[in-house]
Amino acid sequence: MPTEPESPAREAALAMAPAQFRALGHALVDRIADMMAALPQRPVSHGETPAEVRALVGDGPLPRAGTDPAALLDGAATLLFEHSLRSGHPRFHGYISASPAPIGVLAELLAAALNANVALWHAAPLASEIEAQTVRWLAELVGYPAGCGGLLTSGGTLANLVALLAARRAVRPAVREQGLRAVAPLAVYASTQTHAWLHKAVDIAGLGLQAVRRIPTDAEQRLDVGALAASIEADLAAGVQPLMAVGTAGTVSTGAIDPLPAMAALCRRHGLWFHVDGAYGAPAACLGDAAPADLPGLREADSLALDPHKWLYAPIEAGCVLVRDPRHLLDAFSQRPPYYGAPRDDEGVNFHELGPQNTRGFRALKVWLALRMAGREGYRQMIGDDIALARRLRERVQATPRLEAGPGGLSIATLRYRPDPREAHDEAALDALNRRLLERLQHDGRAWLGPAVVDGRFWLRACIVNFGTGAAEVDALPALVLELGDALSAGA
Repeated sequence: MPTEPESPAREAALAMAPAQFRALGHALVDRIADMMAALPQRPVSHGETPAEVRALVGDGPLPRAGTDPAALLDGAATLLFEHSLRSGHPRFHGYISASPAPIGVLAELLAAALNANVALWHAAPLASEIEAQTVRWLAELVGYPAGCGGLLTSGGTLANLVALLAARRAVRPAVREQGLRAVAPLAVYASTQTHAWLHKAVDIAGLGLQAVRRIPTDAEQRLDVGALAASIEADLAAGVQPLMAVGTAGTVSTGAIDPLPAMAALCRRHGLWFHVDGAYGAPAACLGDAAPADLPGLREADSLALDPHKWLYAPIEAGCVLVRDPRHLLDAFSQRPPYYGAPRDDEGVNFHELGPQNTRGFRALKVWLALRMAGREGYRQMIGDDIALARRLRERVQATPRLEAGPGGLSIATLRYRPDPREAHDEAALDALNRRLLERLQHDGRAWLGPAVVDGRFWLRACIVNFGTGAAEVDALPALVLELGDALSAGA
């Protein structure tokens, strides 16, 4: 028989020979390791303007021909390392953005190489089982009931949205088939300190922004349960259906924790879905008796959101939603198109049925490996250290002339500059001065703080969720704020 001619090997513009991939990968890992090691000696940021950064990227057209990958990786690493805000820096205390665990960085490479779509169990069997175990371990870490359901999400906003959609379906089952026209107006209750995810979520869910009931807080920025009860009663009398009450476990500005047990009891009495937004603070429940008194109340919630990319030090993105009864996720999201195949008797978890995404990345790997590397006790130590450092910062601020310590909880400390504490100052002028001070601090590069507005007053806010931060970084901060504040006050 005549032999078939050999087909020519396909050439693809993105293909890379194993030896080339290995060489480029080793070189890049070396550069990343050098960058991480040098972080404490580098500025947190360079204070560049949008125009300056835009000029670095350029505005040229899409390249017609390709470029050597070695040059591309080398150039991209230089550009990113030299012109990014270094959120893993030990003096970065802005937002609630953690230092990324190195094992999580490596896990991202491993997950990308596998390129698993964690939607169907049979399409990603091991990745699906790892995500299922990660969900169980996260629930165990924070004391949420065993047997709950859940999944990894992009972050807290999507985790909270999933919980709201599950609540909408559970409280008003007709909504899935008939839409919101089949139900009475619905109301969602949350404190004035609740994160902005809430407005996005009620908008996406079709409830409308007017569905939100903003409940006032007490002197410690915690939801007023009496005011919540009165708001619920008023809606019932007006023919409005209470849907969900949101308790926050760690507010953005001050780390306040709402009275979760009292909220849970009120929700049970009225048949509301009780949700806890613990995106920031939920992991502190692992401290046991050392945790804030109301924090263990999160175990009474119908659903809970937490972000491993915050206080569990996972690289972004990694959020998680937990739901006490797993059936509520299936009821809200399950779809069975024929191209996904018929159900199997021994079927594992199909995560596309538990949330809004079909195609889903392997987010769980970096969380799973970090949980195994540190263990419960490792996280207890790191989270406890962050809280102790925030307390230390507050004490240092209190001992520094012309600095004032503000409200704070968990690993958050707030402060502001007062030119002469013996003199009365116009509060609006003081706020304006501290706004300018924060802007100068962020451009200075020696540290990075964020803003907080509490009871109408402006504060500089430090949130420590960084296992690289130590006493030296905390102790240096008051002097830096004082230096910049004095210069501003003197007109410099």
